[in-house]
Amino acid sequence: MSAPPPPRPVPPPTLWRLAWPIFTEHLLHVSTGVVATLMVGHLSDGAVGGLGSAGQVLWLLMMVFGALAVGASTVISHHLGRGDTEGARRLARGAVATSLWLGGAIGLALLPAAPWLLRLVQLPPGPMSHALPYLQWMAATLFLESMNFGLSAALRAHGATRTVMVVMALQNAVNAGGIALALHGPWADWTAHASGVAIAGAASRAAACAALWWAASGRIGLRLRWADLWAIRGDDLRRLLAFGVPATLQNASWFGAFMLVTALSARMGEGPLATQNYVMQVASLVILFSAALSQASELRVGRLVGAGQRRAARDEVLRNLRLALPLATLAALAGGVLGPRVLAAFTTTPEVLHTGALLLWLGLLLEPGRAFNLVLGASLRAAGDLRYALRLGLVSHWLVMAGGGWLLGTRLGGGLLGLWCAFIVDEWLRGLLLLRRWHGLGWVRAARLSARH
Repeated sequence: MSAPPPPRPVPPPTLWRLAWPIFTEHLLHVSTGVVATLMVGHLSDGAVGGLGSAGQVLWLLMMVFGALAVGASTVISHHLGRGDTEGARRLARGAVATSLWLGGAIGLALLPAAPWLLRLVQLPPGPMSHALPYLQWMAATLFLESMNFGLSAALRAHGATRTVMVVMALQNAVNAGGIALALHGPWADWTAHASGVAIAGAASRAAACAALWWAASGRIGLRLRWADLWAIRGDDLRRLLAFGVPATLQNASWFGAFMLVTALSARMGEGPLATQNYVMQVASLVILFSAALSQASELRVGRLVGAGQRRAARDEVLRNLRLALPLATLAALAGGVLGPRVLAAFTTTPEVLHTGALLLWLGLLLEPGRAFNLVLGASLRAAGDLRYALRLGLVSHWLVMAGGGWLLGTRLGGGLLGLWCAFIVDEWLRGLLLLRRWHGLGWVRAARLSARH
């Protein structure tokens, strides 16, 4: 009897097919944050500063979940690249179960730790009254959000980025409608503003979780039995953590440095703190092109590395980088031109509007450097070269971004402009060093090892 044919590699979808749904998904997600800020902004700048600071704590946790999801999508892509669809499905189950446990544990820890974390960023009493109930409400449903990250990663790795986009649209619609009811509906007094915004977010997470399970079952045949929550294979868990933990540490390092910078802006007063939060809302829109291209590039490179096509992976990244740089520059230019109008919808405070406009124009220097980091960092991760970017990030985040922010913003009196100049130097330094790593083929040995496992 003849031997069964070897598994056939699953070819990666085109960059455009992967990137535009990811871009739209991120746009929907960020737009919901912008809409929420607009709604809450009519209450007070203190409410915006409070919810913005609480959102930054949640953002750190989302980065942890996202990093684990990135590890999952990379490992799943490696299996699909060499044609092992059953192994990819098994790893997807393990990723969802791990995400569920991680989200539940962090949510339970966050409930009592919320006041301490908000005091850590030196939040004034006014914004604190809005931030604390919001953060505690959101902690209770973190397990849903973490599971959503795992399910989305499995779907994206299989090329179903449009499915994730549709689910995100559903989640954002539920969230925006819930916020409107919480702030202006018949239950506005009972929901007490910040708690109502959190309840809307919890409802949207539950709706998205149900939709993602339905989609994963139909599109990739993913089903999670009760036993799968406890019987995660050791080898699979080690591989997920091998890719997810370095990405988590790198993201946590960046966010820790950013939280220190936020504390510096909070010490400057409510005005600079509100300015920082408003500008970050606009900046989160500007970054979308680079973020979408980096995620799409990572999925394609993961398939190519899994199939052993390292030369094709090298050329793919350089081609994607040439596309990302001009797109990032155009997005930053649009942010500088249109961003002040968005800021005017948030607030009418002249000082906030003036400083915010200057920060947005600095995006012309910031965003191309960030594009280097996102595309090259994601591609190195897909190739299995995880430690170089981690070591580089740990040094640059704290010495250049945080230390430089303190020096330029506080010590030399540069204020928010000084803080953002430190952001620019950090992004460009890391981006250029990552480019040297990719050109020098320092990732090839890790890619060979990734393709064998």
